[in-house]
Amino acid sequence: MKKMLMIVSVASMIDQFNMPNIDILKKQGYEVHVAANFEYGSTSSKERVEELKKELTGLNVQYYHVDFSRKIKNVSENIKAYKQIKNLMLKNEYDFVHCQSPIGGFCGRLAANNTNTTVIYTAHGFHFFKGAPLLNWILYYPVEKLLAHYTDVLITINKEDYARAKKSFKAGKIKYIPGVGIDTKKFNEVIVDKLAKRKELEVPEDGFVILSVGELNKNKNHETVIKSLAKLNNPNVYYVICGQGILENYLKNLLKKLGLEKQVKLLGYRRDVAEISKASDVFVFPSVREGLPVALMEGMALGLPVVCSNIRGNIDLIEDYKGGYLVAPDDVDGFTEAIHEIIQKYSLRENMGEYNKESIVKFDIDNVKVSMEKIYFDAEYFVN
Repeated sequence: MKKMLMIVSVASMIDQFNMPNIDILKKQGYEVHVAANFEYGSTSSKERVEELKKELTGLNVQYYHVDFSRKIKNVSENIKAYKQIKNLMLKNEYDFVHCQSPIGGFCGRLAANNTNTTVIYTAHGFHFFKGAPLLNWILYYPVEKLLAHYTDVLITINKEDYARAKKSFKAGKIKYIPGVGIDTKKFNEVIVDKLAKRKELEVPEDGFVILSVGELNKNKNHETVIKSLAKLNNPNVYYVICGQGILENYLKNLLKKLGLEKQVKLLGYRRDVAEISKASDVFVFPSVREGLPVALMEGMALGLPVVCSNIRGNIDLIEDYKGGYLVAPDDVDGFTEAIHEIIQKYSLRENMGEYNKESIVKFDIDNVKVSMEKIYFDAEYFVN
């Protein structure tokens, strides 16, 4: 039987990005194995990771824990992870591997090169990009350029990364696909009792609700929106954040300092994000770096107007003044003005929300599946 190995740094990348890929591979007759860190680093809760393990077992997908660290400086841990991956490849003799994330891509491609295994690599957003810190270019660009030589198929998910890869990298093939895809039909069918959901979240019926979804870390940049909320100085505006992370205590202290404890809700990991979205008025996404963000696509599919950072990935999705507003990630005043404009004009946010629902269709999961099916089918004929 044909066998393949999917390599990601943390289990939540399987849960959030790769279940449709597993379905494609199984339908093509592959025995699918998965390697990830199932203990640390996931954006999903521990309970959700345990559920994922059961789901994989139910699908006859073998999963392996690998000691990946999400931090590049943890060299010893990632050397250990590389050895674990290499041993899996030697033991199971995979037809090909599909690796993702910088660390998963690094370990997976090195091991594939040393075991003569065909390799597909999906870059969910290079760490070097227009406006990225110089250190990112120094650390990540040379590594990605070198490892491209060991890559049979390099998949990029936004236009900036695709253009750079085509210009500078020497992979076997370089492909663009529109992200990991979302099920727009599913989001069209979401129904929620808006008043009941707001009551659950302790938000007034007539309050204006801003929603963000993402880890509580520096990259997701929730601090900028919190500071914008302070500048708005409107007690009827509420900011709800779905996500967990290392900055939780820092953000709580910031809220206390700014007197916003009652207006900002840190909800932690949630499984009802779609329902919360339907009870919200605007989706705000201030990230510093993205590939092609699923959370933003979901907000669009649910018909929300958007205020987001004008960065790679986001600009592939949002058209300024049509689906929302694009603002520099550190521009507190810009976020404040954009949110204020949407608060003031009901018809504007209605029109923006409808525009987003229509424009997101081209990123539907069915379109992505067609591309991935072709890539996986062709993997049988790649020559190392």
